[in-house]
Amino acid sequence: MEVSVVIPTYNRYKVLQRALASVYAQTHKPKEVIIIDDGSTDETSQIINLFPDAIYIYQENSGVSSARNLGIKKAKYEWIAFLDSDDEWHPEKLQEHLVLHLSKSDLQMSYTDEKWVRDAKEVKLPKKYRKFGGHIFKESLSHCIIAPSSTIIHKDLLDKVGLFDENLEVCEDYDLWLRVAIKNEIGLINKKLIIKYGGDADQLSMKFWGMDRFRVLALEKILNNTGSEALTSKEITNELIKKYNLLLKGAKKHDKIQDIYNYEKKIEELSN
Repeated sequence: MEVSVVIPTYNRYKVLQRALASVYAQTHKPKEVIIIDDGSTDETSQIINLFPDAIYIYQENSGVSSARNLGIKKAKYEWIAFLDSDDEWHPEKLQEHLVLHLSKSDLQMSYTDEKWVRDAKEVKLPKKYRKFGGHIFKESLSHCIIAPSSTIIHKDLLDKVGLFDENLEVCEDYDLWLRVAIKNEIGLINKKLIIKYGGDADQLSMKFWGMDRFRVLALEKILNNTGSEALTSKEITNELIKKYNLLLKGAKKHDKIQDIYNYEKKIEELSN
């Protein structure tokens, strides 16, 4: 398994060092490590002095999806492993993927369980982020249960389903994994092989309110895809109605008249 590691980053010089150290500590070494600096204004450009074997590419600030997509396009090898610059890998992460994919040669994507750390303490994952393996489209509809840093994916699969949607400011991972899961099996390594550090105010999940707004955009896009099968369309419709109702409740709470009208109309259209 020849792996290219893609690390998008933006003003994360210190934690980027931790992420890179975890990559170079892998028992199964990647073939290349690509850092996409998405317009950082801190010392990120100096990272190459500490990790001279890494490939450093700078781009004007265009968002995490653009950064990951550029890394995919620059990657020379068939397997892409993503790592967010504020996360960390267990030393045997890539080795575990290798073992799984050697045993299931037709599998083109897999991911691992994860550990969450907040304020230097491990916290329990909410039940809604429980991990599943196999054909997991239905289990992936409510929330994004797959962390980008936990994944490895074959370039051929990305060629089939497309790259990250650069029009989505957040939930771009949720969108891509659904496009994979709708027709493909996703392998699960049921071990906590990444650490996700949280709590920083600049994390995307902290910056945007109402994350379901963006999940709705992803679901609407998939539903409008004529390739969706009848059963899958029903599952998407049911999930959309749930999310519309949640957003409608919030709109009413804050007296957002236009949003109330829009969500009531969408619910009516899907319910008929």
